[in-house]
Amino acid sequence: MTIKAPVEQPRLPFIVLTGLSGSGKSQAIRALEDLGYFCVDNLPTTLIPTLAKLSLRGADIEKVAIVVDVREGNFLSSFPKVFKQLRKMRGLTPLLIFLEATNATLVRRFSETRRPHPLAPGRSASEGIRDERVRLAPIRKIADEIIDTSDMTVHELRHFFMGLTRERANTRLVVTVLSFGYKYGVPLDADLVFDVRCLPNPHFVPTLKRRTGRDRAVVRFLEKDPSTLEFIEKLEDYVRFVIPHYIAEGKSYLTVAIGCTGGRHRSVAIAERLKRTLSTADGARVRVRHRDVGNA
Repeated sequence: MTIKAPVEQPRLPFIVLTGLSGSGKSQAIRALEDLGYFCVDNLPTTLIPTLAKLSLRGADIEKVAIVVDVREGNFLSSFPKVFKQLRKMRGLTPLLIFLEATNATLVRRFSETRRPHPLAPGRSASEGIRDERVRLAPIRKIADEIIDTSDMTVHELRHFFMGLTRERANTRLVVTVLSFGYKYGVPLDADLVFDVRCLPNPHFVPTLKRRTGRDRAVVRFLEKDPSTLEFIEKLEDYVRFVIPHYIAEGKSYLTVAIGCTGGRHRSVAIAERLKRTLSTADGARVRVRHRDVGNA
């Protein structure tokens, strides 16, 4: 008789971010949110096990990240015991990450933001930093990872978390190809903007005026023009070239805006064509949206 080995159930990543005030926890949690983590900032320590249990039961939550620090009154006294509970939970992979920085760096950051230190509302930031470093020493000792952010930019911090959570290979850049009409304004969220008003305009062809760039007749009209085909080829080459660089930079979302006069014919047709071309790009998930195609 053959005995089958039990199938190991996937474990739920559960990252706990803590550390010194001003060390970059807010930027870190935003980076993890971009990587698909369900994120909670400043969760009361006593509720951490409850969130972990609910996450293990919830099919829609695949990974969790929380920020806990001295802003929560019971944190210093109760967190070590709570984190031991997390380590004992079946199906959970807890990871305690402690962020810190040099005193000089933290003082500079508080000076730039003009915010008081949470432990020294009526004193200098330097005094609060010294007190906090002493109080957090026991929690620092149990951390799985200690990160000094003194010389790290926001982008470098993001790269670190992408590597730490081993998400680089699995996280896909979401590319939105957006058609629009210049008469209605340039999209504010566009990363790249390409103007196709230099191409032949189907609007002036009576049989095509009421159609859109999704109609085959409009596409055939545009493809008859050699300059249009050359434009599309160069556009596709350029966007395919830059996508791997955006992925390497750690970008999660990229909006490529294609604009013509009214956003109905040329921009729509080229956006559809670009979407089909980019659908084979490694590490990217492509979608298309036509902002102004319904406008008169």
